Amino acid sequence: MIAHVFPGQGAQKRGMGQGLFDDVAEFRELEPHIDALLGYSIRQLCLEDPDNRLKETQYTQPALYVVNALHHWKARADGAQPAMLAGHSLGEYNALLAAGSFSFLTGLRLVQKRGELMSQARDGGMAAVLGMGVDKIGGVLMSNQLSAIDIANHNTPQQVVISGKTVDLERARPLLEAAGAQTVVTLPVSAAFHSRYMDKAARAYEDFLWGYSFKAPVTPVIANVTGLPYACEGDATQQIRTMLVKQITHSVHWSSSIQYMRAQGALDFMEMGPGNVLTRMLAHITKT
Repeated sequence: MIAHVFPGQGAQKRGMGQGLFDDVAEFRELEPHIDALLGYSIRQLCLEDPDNRLKETQYTQPALYVVNALHHWKARADGAQPAMLAGHSLGEYNALLAAGSFSFLTGLRLVQKRGELMSQARDGGMAAVLGMGVDKIGGVLMSNQLSAIDIANHNTPQQVVISGKTVDLERARPLLEAAGAQTVVTLPVSAAFHSRYMDKAARAYEDFLWGYSFKAPVTPVIANVTGLPYACEGDATQQIRTMLVKQITHSVHWSSSIQYMRAQGALDFMEMGPGNVLTRMLAHITKT
């Protein structure tokens, strides 16, 4: 069984999408509409990044959504038929797109708004803790009165991202390393994503989503928030809206998402996007 997985913020790089913009028919047809919606050339941003904007959340998210879609369209043209789909944070939008829950341009509008709202958040950051499991990290934080830090990403059994106020993260670093973490790396982000500190952005995004309706995925999509498939037997719009809003403030359960798909028979994972961030994570997850 083949599963397609889509990367999120952090996978972006200048030159991404090279060789796909002209080759993918769906993009050639949509390019004028994409540029009109965004107000800039998405091709130029991805390939050249002349103003060094790819690192800025409000530009990163639409750019990755488009490039992930290019990889998906190319794979589909080549005959790929995944049995399951998942995406890491932003990448979940591409998984839902691939599953037919909304159109490409609808997804781009959602991602554009998400990026704008998340870019407005300040006074916080994220750090990757390597070589320590989530339970032990939680114990170190609790025993040192650092409960204001949230677990943002369960990436692999030994790679966890924490999120919170900058002063708390700085205090936590030496404590985690003293407790056995291999290293604690500050991530180049502008805010405490996937944490309680994104509540304002989540509430504004929820209001925005009321203008949209969604279809149930035709291929199972694993939700970051639960590590389980979207269950859309009833109101698909309500289910998808709820998950996408919660995703902004809740942990990304990536490791358990991969483990769930493997338990269902997914043995071959193909990364649909630039780079190999998820492929490298997969190698660590499958060791357990």
